[in-house]
Amino acid sequence: MSEVLSQNEIDSLLAALSTGEVDVAQMSAADEKKVKDYDFKRPAKFSKEHLRTLEMIYEHYGRLLSTTLPLYLRRNVAVSVANSETVTYSEFSNALSNPVILGVINFLPLQGTIILELQANLGFSFIDRVLGGEGTTLDKPRPFTDIEMPLIEKLVTICMQLMVEPWQNVVAINPVMERIETNPQFAQVISPTDMIAIVTLNLKIGETEGLMNVCLPYFTLESVMDKLNTKFWFSTMQKNNDENYGEFLETMVRRVDVPVKAILGKCNVSVNDFVHLQAGDIIRLDNRVNTDMQIYVGNIYKFTALPGTAKDKYAVRITSIVREEGE
Repeated sequence: MSEVLSQNEIDSLLAALSTGEVDVAQMSAADEKKVKDYDFKRPAKFSKEHLRTLEMIYEHYGRLLSTTLPLYLRRNVAVSVANSETVTYSEFSNALSNPVILGVINFLPLQGTIILELQANLGFSFIDRVLGGEGTTLDKPRPFTDIEMPLIEKLVTICMQLMVEPWQNVVAINPVMERIETNPQFAQVISPTDMIAIVTLNLKIGETEGLMNVCLPYFTLESVMDKLNTKFWFSTMQKNNDENYGEFLETMVRRVDVPVKAILGKCNVSVNDFVHLQAGDIIRLDNRVNTDMQIYVGNIYKFTALPGTAKDKYAVRITSIVREEGE
């Protein structure tokens, strides 16, 4: 039922119309329904919900990049998701520059491949930084040399491996690098008319800034499209956090490498004796052969042990555990 206007509201509306404050044509145009033409050549296979979920996945991915790449570059790396959209593969490939870094990745166990694209200036900055430079890029792009390509492959491999964790709430992937192309004409691994989702990330390595595009074909993601929604993503993430978080932490801690050293004994040697040491000389330590050795885990004195051998290798046998107060 339409709203009934009072007499005062009718008088105010007539006064506004007479003074020109309200345009009748604009009011009638606002009531018209806007119709959008449907392009059958570009079917909408990715909904806004799908793109939003992909953005969330790659926001997580961006955080991993910003914490992992500085380990190799010794420089701050800022990563943010800039955009996500749906286009045909021909539109994507026609917009690529030459040279460009294209990683063709087999997205196992899913069928098909994805493409990881990095702008050439990011590749040159990575190469310069890894080889000890300031991380500057070239003023005029050129093709990558045979010596530079292994470093580019290392960069793309690092970026590929970091995708495993963000995707685990949707599907457990095991990506495998098929090849790397620097000429977009040689990367026609997808039909030109196939629809793809592109997630664009903005990377800033020091003073160098560039884009990374993740090309995700519909054919590759078709089997998990029903899982690409925020409701499923959040429910799976919450379930994993509740049930497996403690086990996950324990597994990660068990994989940490810890240095262990056994001290046979100590002694003081003059600089003159040290300089003239020869092969076969004997250094007398302050411990006897049958005396327990000190075993350090990191810098903590943790065990005592006796020296020996095991399968033709030097070894120690733990005799006691050194416990701190309160343990």
